[in-house]
Amino acid sequence: MSIADDIARLDELHAKGALSDEEFERAKKRLLDNQPLPPPAFEALNALRRSRADRWLGGVCGGIARATGIESWLWRLAFALVAFAGGAGIVIYVLLWIFVPEE
Repeated sequence: MSIADDIARLDELHAKGALSDEEFERAKKRLLDNQPLPPPAFEALNALRRSRADRWLGGVCGGIARATGIESWLWRLAFALVAFAGGAGIVIYVLLWIFVPEE
């Protein structure tokens, strides 16, 4: 596949709304500069932000929900279950609250 084909495919995805303007420009720049794409897991991790709207405490579950597409109440339930099963859920939540930036 040539660079022109890749850019045409990116333009298609952008037109369908699968890529935001910023994502489209970054991907196009990477293609033109011949830079390898980072693994998708790193992209998702770098995009993780605490939610301002969907929050009970720190917005961690709302942010994870937005990043994964899973409802925030399921993440809250998972953290609560892990918290009652030894306290690790509380530690993980607090660390995420501290280290994940707010949107």
